[in-house]
Amino acid sequence: MTVLVTFFCFLWYLLHSIPKLYLFYEMLIMKKVYHVCLSAGGSGLLCRVDEDYIRLVNCIVLAAYSNSSFLLAYSVMSNHVHICVRTSDLTGFIKKWRYAYTRYFNMKYRRNGRLGGDPFVVELKGIFHILTAIAYVLRNPLHHGVAATPFGYRYSSVSAVFRNELGMQPSVTLPRKSMYLHLPDQFSVPEEYKMDMTGMFLPECVIDVEDVEHLFTTARSYLYYMNRLSGKKWEEEQAADGMGQLPITIESIEHGVGLNDIRTMLNNEFGKANYNAVSDIALCELIDGECLSMHGGGTIYELDSDVRMKMAESLVRKRRLPMAQVCRCLAIPNPYESQSVAP
Repeated sequence: MTVLVTFFCFLWYLLHSIPKLYLFYEMLIMKKVYHVCLSAGGSGLLCRVDEDYIRLVNCIVLAAYSNSSFLLAYSVMSNHVHICVRTSDLTGFIKKWRYAYTRYFNMKYRRNGRLGGDPFVVELKGIFHILTAIAYVLRNPLHHGVAATPFGYRYSSVSAVFRNELGMQPSVTLPRKSMYLHLPDQFSVPEEYKMDMTGMFLPECVIDVEDVEHLFTTARSYLYYMNRLSGKKWEEEQAADGMGQLPITIESIEHGVGLNDIRTMLNNEFGKANYNAVSDIALCELIDGECLSMHGGGTIYELDSDVRMKMAESLVRKRRLPMAQVCRCLAIPNPYESQSVAP
């Protein structure tokens, strides 16, 4: 009888303890949501050609997978990258993709040293705080005038969610065997991870689609946030979360990035950017081809700063290009004004 009573007492204790132990375990491993922004800074650019954008996207995806993190949104620009991620190891996640991409970039362009400055990180708390951060990340190409709508930019995850509701066609994918030509040696990814024909992971396969769709609720709501103009209403919604967080705004999410001025970025929301301007990709192709051939080939990182400055002055004079953009593509300081962001 005593043994039976002891057994039931132990069973009662176990049943009441398991939920507490589970909650304690959940607190220890709970993944928080962060916005991460890394700017090239003095490095000039993070991406010079399409291949670089693709590689950076893939490095981010592989880092998230190997780090057991969940991507909510990303936008890869020429001189900075925005990511919203749910993770329990933010430091490890950032180190993985940053190291892998820096190694690739340095080997390709024959440069040394760290690529980019210190990442700017904000912990996101509350539904509207997270939702606003995701919306601003996906609208980043619009703000910088590199796309007329967020859906016109390839190197972001904007097309990952509500695909059926928005009438998006199934993506053409690489055969499974061909994918491994674009992966590190002996690196395996889940069957559901697919690549497009250029070897870039499809956003709908690597983003936490269910979580993001839950935040935006419907496709109509998603379209509304993708096209919504910036204003105080965004900040009021975030305040309603009651988390005491500083609101996500254009200024706060671009902290540490060489900005277009805020007025220009707001005008770009109305589609007033010059979409016929020479892109960073086109300018880098010109520099890496025509201009470098005049200096014996190689890469811009193998030329001293004086030579690069002379190249910059020549391009500005002959091609009538903005000095800020030329200096950015030549990875030298702009002597006249702060750097701005371009495609």
